[in-house]
Amino acid sequence: MTLFKEQVSSIGIIFRISRYEDQASYQSHYLGLMWEYLYPLIQIGIYWLVFGVGLKHGQPISGVGYLPWMVIGISPWFFMNRATLDGSKSIYQRVNMVAKMKFPVSALPTIKIVSNLSSFWTMMVFTIFIGLLNGVYPKVAWFQWIYYFFAMICLLVALGIFNSCISVLVRDYHILLQSVMRMLFYVSGVLFNFVTPSFPTPFIHLLELNPYYYIVAGFRESFLGTGWFWDKPMLTLEFWLFVFFLLLVGSHLHYKFRSRFVDLI
Repeated sequence: MTLFKEQVSSIGIIFRISRYEDQASYQSHYLGLMWEYLYPLIQIGIYWLVFGVGLKHGQPISGVGYLPWMVIGISPWFFMNRATLDGSKSIYQRVNMVAKMKFPVSALPTIKIVSNLSSFWTMMVFTIFIGLLNGVYPKVAWFQWIYYFFAMICLLVALGIFNSCISVLVRDYHILLQSVMRMLFYVSGVLFNFVTPSFPTPFIHLLELNPYYYIVAGFRESFLGTGWFWDKPMLTLEFWLFVFFLLLVGSHLHYKFRSRFVDLI
């Protein structure tokens, strides 16, 4: 509860600092903030050429072309990946600054989440545009993305609090997390649909426990109209139990070591 109160009370300064960080990150580049949007678009083009055209020869998945299917899943993944990695190093990058002012350290991971939202919204517009070009039209199920967006933000806040604290205590943790995120990219259903008869059922159930897969699959179900979140109650329950557990552990560690962050860094 203290964690949530600090987030709400600092919401104004969170948005202001996130805008400042976006501008400061690219102020020396000729294209500036355009790189926030160009980089994921270039990555999408590469993955589509390699996996969509090269390996799958443009074969459709779940009744739609590979390109819209991939873009719907890769858009939230890009956001979650960057927000997770940026949030994990948010405290040891900025703790000296906030230690000199009245500002809750727990809001630092949230700033990283908010600063990545601009590119996420651009990617979602691009996703809808690609979908419309490939016959993916608005449905009632599209409103379901609001739930998955809320679930995604809760997951990232929980991960941000936990990872940022562990990264201060164990400096090698951020490097390990980078490797884990690279692995999760291939097992979160971003590029491949592993829910097929060719995969063993126990292996599928194991991969579905991945919270990133829950979000990626949820966005696809919303925009393609292939299901609702209440159709998979066990996965939904497991996802929220994981988020709640991570919030409990992360907030406990955060408030236990917060007074020592400056000394540890």
